[in-house]
Amino acid sequence: MLKINKKVDLACLLRYYNSIDSKEQSMQNEIQNLLNAIVDDYRLFLLGSRYLDYDNKISEVERFADGLVVKPGKKYIKIEKQLGTQTMVWGFVVAVDTDKKFRKGDILMAAGYNAPARNKPRGNILDNDFDVNWGGPKYL
Repeated sequence: MLKINKKVDLACLLRYYNSIDSKEQSMQNEIQNLLNAIVDDYRLFLLGSRYLDYDNKISEVERFADGLVVKPGKKYIKIEKQLGTQTMVWGFVVAVDTDKKFRKGDILMAAGYNAPARNKPRGNILDNDFDVNWGGPKYL
């Protein structure tokens, strides 16, 4: 399990795929951009809340960011979010060039805990063409 809040862990993700070339460095940067977009959306969500004061909102955003976890797999990179004691799948990112239906970097919704929904991509992190929600990739 890799935590995303440290740069060392993203480097471990790259070593997992056994290549550190410009494409992989781009993938690392774009995964970080995706995670930043998720946290930014959560921050906007909390700013609209009337039930927490500003200091509690800031600590809640930090706790949410610390709870995002990146788990590499053979074909997909799974992004999980931990809220309290619950762990949920945020979504998946295609990690290979050899997928017959999707391109590398495509964002997929979760069909279950261990599998993505393979109906349609919700954007691509390598093209910087995505719109996400803190709860998961946006519906079509």
